[in-house]
Amino acid sequence: MRAFTVAWEPDRVARVREAVRTYRMPPVPEGAGWRYGCDPEFLAELCAYWLDGFDAAAAAADLNRFPQGIATVEGLDLHVVHVVGEADGRRPLLLTHGWPGSVYEFWSVIEPLAFPSRHGGRREDAFDLVIPALPGFGFSGTPAAPVGPRTAARLFDTLMRQVLGYPRYRAQGGDWGAGVSAWLALDHAASLQAIHLNYLLVQPDAEPESAAERAWKQAFDASQRRLGAYAQLQGTRPLSLAFAMADAPVAQLAWLVERFHDWADLRERPFGQVFTRDRLLTNALLYILTGAFPTATWIYAGAQEEEARRMPIGRRVEVPTAFAAYPDPRSPNPPRDWVERGYAVTRWREMPRGGHFAAMEVPDLFVADLRAWGRESEPVGQGG
Repeated sequence: MRAFTVAWEPDRVARVREAVRTYRMPPVPEGAGWRYGCDPEFLAELCAYWLDGFDAAAAAADLNRFPQGIATVEGLDLHVVHVVGEADGRRPLLLTHGWPGSVYEFWSVIEPLAFPSRHGGRREDAFDLVIPALPGFGFSGTPAAPVGPRTAARLFDTLMRQVLGYPRYRAQGGDWGAGVSAWLALDHAASLQAIHLNYLLVQPDAEPESAAERAWKQAFDASQRRLGAYAQLQGTRPLSLAFAMADAPVAQLAWLVERFHDWADLRERPFGQVFTRDRLLTNALLYILTGAFPTATWIYAGAQEEEARRMPIGRRVEVPTAFAAYPDPRSPNPPRDWVERGYAVTRWREMPRGGHFAAMEVPDLFVADLRAWGRESEPVGQGG
């Protein structure tokens, strides 16, 4: 890989800040809160902090805390965070983010997963971490046309085996990362030791049969109607959104932050405690300052074109699969029986807290679960 350092272009930062400063809020209903979209009061306060309190240089320094580079695979540049920790070349783990997240989703779990002995764990639980940005996201290159998780899986498998020299590895993901991990297991099973999911994106080729499965499907469909309008737009007319959002950093921020609010587990903590303003803005800059906001939505169109949300007829994931069922407001978790129709489930955990962004929301639970899964999925004859 070629060395890479995050550095914001000063002219770009200045233009974006000016656009934020001169933004005029549209009319909003009284007491709107989060009912109709991003809370206008929260958005106004976040923009004020962006201008007067947020340190973009410090955010860049934070994003440079871990080794990273650019790898070219099939002519496409992939931005990759690669942390060789105490595993020292063994136990490679591919972590894949989703939308509206980024590689930054994993920032709180990198150190304890790569250097567990420094964080109350055992050295033998360490992973070599590989965290690539999806095509069209962040500092990764833009594909010539939309690609979905199946294509991303092929690119990432080549990255792991041919660029980084890991002939076999584990994979973990939520949101689109769950889709990439599933397609790795379907199309590149020889490369995979095991996969770990905290979201079910690729559904089994089956119809609900039991009462529990039918109830889940009804709840899932209701969730899609309530929270899935963005996905319908991004999957069918991503350019319509891009034209509306071009050079509109506040609009982009609102679009992203709304999902973080709606998909987080807010039962015990308010939104501002689950995600700090600095974290929300740092993640948003990986869309706004890179110009990736429009192209990141292409994965939705790519997934539709690849028919990537459902397994091919007669196919099943035979790679050992772990599932962490966090209480995700984005959509209800399916029954284990349903997941087992399409996946060789070897580990299932009902998680007490944490929503769609598990690694950011509950990093301690996320790390503990992956450490335990790592021990259980250790290949026979290979020490930690």
